[in-house]
Amino acid sequence: MSIHIAAKPGEIAEAILLPGDPLRAKFIAENFLENPALYTDVRNILGYTGTYKGRRVSVQGTGMGIPSISIYVNELFRDYGVKRAIRIGTAGSIREDIRLRDLVLAMSASTDSGANAVRFGGRHYAPTASFALLKTACEAALALGWAPKVGPVVSSDMFYTEDPEEWKLWAKFGCLALEMESAELYTLAAKYEREALCILTISDSLITHEQTTAEERQTTFTRMMEVALETAVS
Repeated sequence: MSIHIAAKPGEIAEAILLPGDPLRAKFIAENFLENPALYTDVRNILGYTGTYKGRRVSVQGTGMGIPSISIYVNELFRDYGVKRAIRIGTAGSIREDIRLRDLVLAMSASTDSGANAVRFGGRHYAPTASFALLKTACEAALALGWAPKVGPVVSSDMFYTEDPEEWKLWAKFGCLALEMESAELYTLAAKYEREALCILTISDSLITHEQTTAEERQTTFTRMMEVALETAVS
């Protein structure tokens, strides 16, 4: 039993989906899993385990940002034996050809966070997805009739930055979207020798300034949920 999750041994599956929003975890459990059981509600960060196509799968909220996801992923990998972690979240597009509700598979994650600078003593680390999960998710999306965008993303440490134009430099170097967690998930997966992938839905565009509502982000971004579940049980 860990301090932030408080699940009993065996209650969490080896494959887990990681939405930032705990209510998205609840939505997935109630709409996609068979016989979902709540295993934690510490700090109202909800976690459930059920089955999908006969395979055990868990879904666990992680909160927002690198510090928050770091707490939950460390405990999931270290204390509960999770082997395959798939983040499902939202992102802001920084490319004209990536539009609202597009599906993005994060191949790698640059970041402005200081977490890895501290971790690696000032050295630079390249957080990267599991190729096996990336390939499986891409194939699953195509089989379901969706054409995902695949490439690098940026895990920003600040939602409200001092320079609202800084995203343009990331876009110049080929990054597809901004989000806030993938770099830490990929780094911890490498540390614990686990598999990890980030599947994103574009919720807003920094170019057109279009955006979806909070309710849409919580309950209607089902394409990434289906792709993540198919990947988790493959």
